[in-house]
Amino acid sequence: MTTSAVGSQVYTSSATPTTVLLRRRGAVYLPRPLVPVKGESPGMSLLEADLVERGYLVSADLRTAFSALPEADLAAAGWALLADLDALLGADRPHVPLFRKFPDSVPADTPALFVDRVLTIFFQTPHQPCVLCGVSGEVHPVAPCAHLVCRVCFDGADYSACPICHRRIDVDDPFLRGTPPPPVRRRLWRRADARLATLDGDGPRRLRVLQLGADLLSDASQELANLLARTAALSPTDADDLPVLLSTRSRNDVTWLPARIPGRETKARVLTWLLADPLAYPITLPAVTARVDSATDVLRIIAVRGGGDAGLVSVPRLAAVPRPLRRALLALLDGLGIDLLVEDLRRYRRLWIHAAERLHPFEHAAAFPRAAAAFAVLRGTDLADFPSAGAAAAAEPSIDVVGGRLVHRSWRTRVEAALAIADIQAALTLLSARPGELLRRLDHLIRLSVDADGEGPCGGVNVESVLAVLPPAARQVSPAVLLSALGQLRTRDRGRAQRVFFPKGGCAKAHIAPEQRPPLSGKLVAAVTEVLTGEVLRRAALLSKVETAVVDSGLHDLLVPFTERTASRTLVTLPRGSTQPLPKERRLRLFVHWMQDEPGPRVDLDLAVALFDQRWQHLGTCDYTSLRFGGEAAVHSGDLTSAPPPQGASEFVDLDMPALSEAGARHAVVVVFSYNDVAFDNMAEAFAGFMARDSPNEAGEVFDPSTVEQRFDITGSVRAVIPLVVDLLARRMRWLDITAGVTGPHHAVHRHHNLLAALSQALEEQYASAARVSLGELAIWHAAARARSVLLRHSSTAIWRFTRHGNESVQQFAERIALADSDGPARPGDAAQAGLQFLLRGDLPAPDTAIAYALYPLALDATKVQLLTASDLAATLAP
Repeated sequence: MTTSAVGSQVYTSSATPTTVLLRRRGAVYLPRPLVPVKGESPGMSLLEADLVERGYLVSADLRTAFSALPEADLAAAGWALLADLDALLGADRPHVPLFRKFPDSVPADTPALFVDRVLTIFFQTPHQPCVLCGVSGEVHPVAPCAHLVCRVCFDGADYSACPICHRRIDVDDPFLRGTPPPPVRRRLWRRADARLATLDGDGPRRLRVLQLGADLLSDASQELANLLARTAALSPTDADDLPVLLSTRSRNDVTWLPARIPGRETKARVLTWLLADPLAYPITLPAVTARVDSATDVLRIIAVRGGGDAGLVSVPRLAAVPRPLRRALLALLDGLGIDLLVEDLRRYRRLWIHAAERLHPFEHAAAFPRAAAAFAVLRGTDLADFPSAGAAAAAEPSIDVVGGRLVHRSWRTRVEAALAIADIQAALTLLSARPGELLRRLDHLIRLSVDADGEGPCGGVNVESVLAVLPPAARQVSPAVLLSALGQLRTRDRGRAQRVFFPKGGCAKAHIAPEQRPPLSGKLVAAVTEVLTGEVLRRAALLSKVETAVVDSGLHDLLVPFTERTASRTLVTLPRGSTQPLPKERRLRLFVHWMQDEPGPRVDLDLAVALFDQRWQHLGTCDYTSLRFGGEAAVHSGDLTSAPPPQGASEFVDLDMPALSEAGARHAVVVVFSYNDVAFDNMAEAFAGFMARDSPNEAGEVFDPSTVEQRFDITGSVRAVIPLVVDLLARRMRWLDITAGVTGPHHAVHRHHNLLAALSQALEEQYASAARVSLGELAIWHAAARARSVLLRHSSTAIWRFTRHGNESVQQFAERIALADSDGPARPGDAAQAGLQFLLRGDLPAPDTAIAYALYPLALDATKVQLLTASDLAATLAP
C-alpha cells in the first residue's frame, strides 16, 4: 500500500507495480510458455470476449501466454486483469440511477413532480387515502427516511430511492418491488475476425491492445526513470505511481538513483522515500545530501515526511525529525549561502517557523552558525543570545543589524525596486542571475524598455539590451518555462480584452482579469519568438537522430501539458485545454458516481449541463431542476441526494447532439456541483466521465464499459468542477478540467450560469489564441531537428513528405513543415518505418527501438518501442 499527497488530499492506494504498468504501458505480466501452445482454451475465449466488452484487445503473444496457463491460474489471472480494468473504467461500481428505466421513464414535467413531492411531505398521512390519487391502503413509509409513499403514484419498479427525498433506501424495502436483475452483458464480437474489425474502427477510440510484458522490474525502472527526468511537477496520477514504482527499488543500493532530479517536487518525494528507513541512513543520507541544493528542498522533505504536499500548497502538519536526520538537514542549510538561505526561508515563512520547532537550529548554533543566522533573520531573534549567528551574517552585504536584530534585503525586493523606478539595467543585472525569473518577467522588461510608440530606447536602455540577455537565459531554463514564455509572448502583438491566470494551488482555478498591457510591436514579438523557438530546436537537435519521423496533423488540437499538479486523474491523458472531435455516435451519455464516508456527512452531487447559444446566452439547463430539455434532446436520470456505501449513487445525462443543435444550442458546459456544499475531498470517492452511444440503452445497460470514452476523478477542496465544454455544431469537445469558486449551499446552474459562461468563453478564447504551444508544434520541432525526412499525416492515405535541403537550417525546415510546403505525397507504407512517431492513434506498425507518442496508444507495444507521454515529450528538452 502506498500513500501520496496531491493538493490538499492524501490518497492511499493499494496499487501494485503490475497495475501501474498495465495502465501506463498496457502490459500484462505472465510467464512465457516454454513450449508452443496449440489451439485456444475455452477460458481464453471467454476472457477475450470480456476484454473486448471493456474496450481492450490482446496481442498474439499475450493470448499464447494466457492459453498456456492451467485453467485455475488462467481464471485467477483473468479475474485480476478484469478487476483492474473495471477500476480504470469505473465499471467496478454499481450504477443505478434514480429512475432505473432511464431515459424512458424520466418525467417530462419536473415542476409537477416537485409539487407532488411537496404535497406528499405536508399532507400525506398513514392509514388515509393518498392525497394525490385518493387510493386507500397503498401509503406506506420507506426506510430509513420514513417518508410516506403511495405505491400507486410512485412506481417501485422504476425508482431506486425514496421518491420524496431521493435518498437511498434499504435494498430490502418492499417499495422497491420488481427490481430488475442486472442485465447480462452483451458479447461485442460475433465472428472470428472480431479483433480486426475492432481495430478498423469498431469500439471506443481509447481501444488498446494489451501486450505481454517483458520484464516487470526492467519496465518499472524505465517508467521510474521517465518520471525522475521530468522538470515540471508531476500530475496526480504520476505522483500516485511514483511510490509504487519506487517500491521496486532498494534503499540499500542507490546506484539506480540519477545524480540530478530536475523536478523539485519529484525530488522531495524520492528523497523522502529514501529516508523512510532509518536503518538505511548510512547509505541514503549521503545520497540525499548530495542532491539537496536549496533550503526549499529541505522544507519539502520535512513536509512530505508528515504527509503533506510536496508543492507546499497544503501541509497539515510537520512530523518530528530524528536526531541524525536533523543534524544532516541543518548541515545542508548551513552549507548554503546566507543570502539565498534567508530568501528561501522568507518565501515560506509560516512553514519555516514550524519547521524550526522540529530542527532546533539555535540548539546547534555553534555547529551551524549560518543556519542559525538565517532563522534569526526569519524570527527577529535578539543576537545577544546567539553571537555566533551574528558573526556568521556580518559579512553579508544584504544583511544589516538593526536594534540588535538581523534585517535582510532580499533579491526579490531589489528586483521589484529596480522595476518600480524603471532602472532596467539594474533589473537585468539581477535577473540574469536567475534565468527563469528573467523569462517570466520578459514581457514587463520589454514594455519598460520601449517608449509609448513601441520603439526604444526608454529610460536609457534600448530594447536590444533586453533581447541580448535572452539567448543565454533561454539556454538554462526548464522546458516548461521556455514553452510557456514562447506561447505567451508570441501572441502579444494582438489586442485582447482579458487575461486568464492559473495561480498555484491545490485546485485548477482559472482567474479572469482585464488585459491592461498594451500590445507589443510585431517586430519585437517576432524577434523574441525566433530566439525562443531556436532554443527549442537547438535542444531537440541534441537528441537521438533518425532517418524518418511522422507527425499527425491532428496533434495541433492537443496542448503541451501545463499546471499538471492540479490535473485530474483520467482514463485518457488529455492535456488541459486540448480539443478533440466527438465520437461518431449520436449521443453522449455523461455520468457521475460518488460515495459518502460512513460515518460522515450526507453528500449530494449534481451532474448538470448548461446550454448556451452562439453568443453564449443561456438557453436552458438539464439538471435536477429540469430533467428534460427539448423533449429528448437532453435527459437527466434523476436527482439522488445521498450515496451511502457500498452502493453509492450515480447520475446520468444523455445529450442528443443533433437534436440540441436543432433546438438552437451551440455550447454545452458540463459541470458537477456539490449541492449541500461538501468538498469533494470529504467523501470516499467521486468520479465522472462520458460514453458515446447511438441509442439510449444499446445493450440494456445504463452503464456500458465498452462505450466509455473518458473517466476522471473528482477531487479537491472545492464544490464545483467544469470538466469539459461541447461545441454541438462543430461536434468537438474542449477539455477544461478546472474548478469553479462557488459559495454557499444549494448549488445549481441557475445560480451560476453567468460564471459558467464567462469562464468557458474566456478559456475557449485563450486556448484558441495560440498562447499555449500545441503538441503538434512541439512534435514538428522534434521531427525537424532530429530527422532528415518528415512525414506529415492528415489521414491514413493523405501523407506529405518533407525532406530537409542541403542549405536549409533546422529552423527554416521546421517553418516549411508548419506552412505545409511539402516535397510531394509519400507512400502510406513509408510512415510505418519512421523511427520517430508522433500520433493521435497508434495505428502504425513501429520499428523496434522507435520512439513514439500517441494519445490513444492502440497497438503500440511499449515492450518494443519507447512509448512517451505528452509530459515526456516536453521533458526531453531539459537543458
